[in-house]
This record gives sequence, structure tokens and C-alpha cells, in this order.
Amino acid sequence: QVQLVESGGGLVQAGGSLRLSCAASGSIFRINFMGWYRQAPGKQRELVARITSGGSTNYADSVKGRFTISRDNAKNTLYLQMNSLKPEDTADYYCNANAGVLGAPYDMDYWGKGTLVTVSS
Repeated sequence: QVQLVESGGGLVQAGGSLRLSCAASGSIFRINFMGWYRQAPGKQRELVARITSGGSTNYADSVKGRFTISRDNAKNTLYLQMNSLKPEDTADYYCNANAGVLGAPYDMDYWGKGTLVTVSS
């Protein structure tokens, strides 16, 4: 199994910045792509940004130019730098990883429990 623990959420004013982290632990054999998703009240969960093991990234149009995803493969840690935050960025942010664990026949998706980001106007 793989455990994902997010941190770094909180309350920030519009225009401010936050940095989210996601630490992966467990009997990890490999981590393929990792990503951040978010879910606002009453809305579906949506992809914010994703990064491959090689560092290729893609972003939701709504966050391009404001958010930056990165990862430290040696530490199995994912980051999301969020700048110029807007009230519409308010949501629970979830870490996702597609990973293989020792002894498992195939890779799987894993999810963290989420961290709340609230942006006040």
C-alpha cells in the first residue's frame, strides 16, 4: 500500500500564495505520475495539475500561469506552489499517485485525504 499525506493548506487572502506538499510512504516500488485534484463544495473533483516521473506537466486552464507542480523523486514528495490565489480556488485539494508496490501484480491509483484551501476576497 501507499499512503499519501497532504499538508500546507489554510486560509489566505486573494492574491496570496500557498505551497502544498504531499508525502508518499509505504512499500513503494515506483511512482509513475502524480497529481493534484480539487473539489469545491457542490462540485465534482477536478484535475488541477499532474506531473510524470520524468517531469512533464499539464495544468487545468484555470490555474495556468499561477500554479506550479513539482516533485522530488528521491523524497517521494509532490508539491504545488499556488500564487495569485483567487476565491474560486477555494476547495479541498487532494494528492493522487499512480504507483506500484512491492509484490503487487499491477500499479494502482492512491489518494490522500485532502487539505483545505480557503481564499478570502
